[in-house]
Amino acid sequence: MIDFEKKSSYGVEDLREIVRILRAPGGCPWDREQDHHSIRRNLLEEAYEAAEAIDEGNPEHLQEELGDVLLQVVFHARMEEEQGGFDLDDVADGICKKLIYRHPHVFGDVTVSGSGEVLQNWEELKKREKHQTTAADGVDSVARSLPGLWRAEKIQKKAAKVGFDWPDVSGALEKLREEAGELEEAVREDTNVAEELGDLLFAAVNVARFVKVDPEDALSIACDKFARRFRQVEASAAAQGKTLEEMTLAEMDRLWDEAKKQEA
Repeated sequence: MIDFEKKSSYGVEDLREIVRILRAPGGCPWDREQDHHSIRRNLLEEAYEAAEAIDEGNPEHLQEELGDVLLQVVFHARMEEEQGGFDLDDVADGICKKLIYRHPHVFGDVTVSGSGEVLQNWEELKKREKHQTTAADGVDSVARSLPGLWRAEKIQKKAAKVGFDWPDVSGALEKLREEAGELEEAVREDTNVAEELGDLLFAAVNVARFVKVDPEDALSIACDKFARRFRQVEASAAAQGKTLEEMTLAEMDRLWDEAKKQEA
């Protein structure tokens, strides 16, 4: 039996101790087997689930999901501590120092006119902190582990800050049409299809940036819409005594159009 005091309410230090126990001899075999790479995806998934709770506007669900994110942070810190690296206090120390450094208008004597200037100062301080001396350094600093659409958007924003950008959305739309044509040609010739498809997606993100639409949100809405209409198509087919496998594409297209009309 593990020597652990059960309470009616726990805090962050209790979580830290629970993770230590789980990783210790006599703890949980699964927890002891993990390393940074084996639970890397868990961190990403928990962050997305927290984001979904935010979208739902459900505080109770958000509290639960933030707890799952916090567990991942504590878990990674504990693994490092076991190896003689950093611990949770070091993580907290680092972010506290970063916040103080990047908020000189709060913790120093810098005066700002509003949030716009705050963000501008934040970016400049970030560049100094990370020793970024060129625009290309800023582009290279965008995390490769980000979802592709977000990474594309951040790269484009970095380039736009030095003027490497279309003057308005019309240029971005023209580029999108150009890339669509190049993709069609690549498909016909069966060459460089992946590259041309990537260029098309990158161009679509550029349009999203100009019209101030989050590309990941836009694609998520499209996925939800497709799933909703697909379910309606299947339900309509069932009402006719058929499965989708028993229908022709033309029949399914007709049901799809009906589902679209019902949503209009």
